[in-house]
Amino acid sequence: MSKSRVKGIIFDLDGTLVTSSIDFSALKQKIGCPSDQDILAYIAEIEETKKQEAALSLVMRMEFEDALTSECIPGVQAFLDKLKANNIPMAIVTRNCRVATSVKINKHNIPIKLVLTREDAPCKPNPDALNIIAEYWGFESEEVAYVGDYIYDIEAANRANMKAWAYQYQVPEGIDLQVDLSFTCFTELDISELIHSP
Repeated sequence: MSKSRVKGIIFDLDGTLVTSSIDFSALKQKIGCPSDQDILAYIAEIEETKKQEAALSLVMRMEFEDALTSECIPGVQAFLDKLKANNIPMAIVTRNCRVATSVKINKHNIPIKLVLTREDAPCKPNPDALNIIAEYWGFESEEVAYVGDYIYDIEAANRANMKAWAYQYQVPEGIDLQVDLSFTCFTELDISELIHSP
């Protein structure tokens, strides 16, 4: 798969930079979301205001509790330090709420300041958040990589015309999505092969 060089890197958060232990199947069951439906999309369509607020409150509480028990994924800190040393712009785009995201970033000393949560832009697989960051950096979309561990991440990268880097994830057969780089540990990544020199 292509490892063409990039000028900036955007990361997913949960399952990519830090661990997450949220049981989404149980969470969906609690709020009445069908197992095959996206939980945030389901909540957005709940017509009864109090029921919608209660469902969203439960999700946010689970995200906050998950943030408190999260761990930094092995190899992440060293990789981010190398990017920072090479002046490579970094950002995070996550479906998490802002509070839980801040807890995770602060807890693990993640050196990334540019962060967009679901409260800042439409959720992945919508590519808007990725496009906002590329425009902010002044880069063409193909000069940016988005790193994630789930189908929404790959789909968002494809829709934004960015490089899709998959961490410990393989697109299911029969789904037409492009993965430009697949890896199982951040220690596999060679900065000199992946980035443009500033």
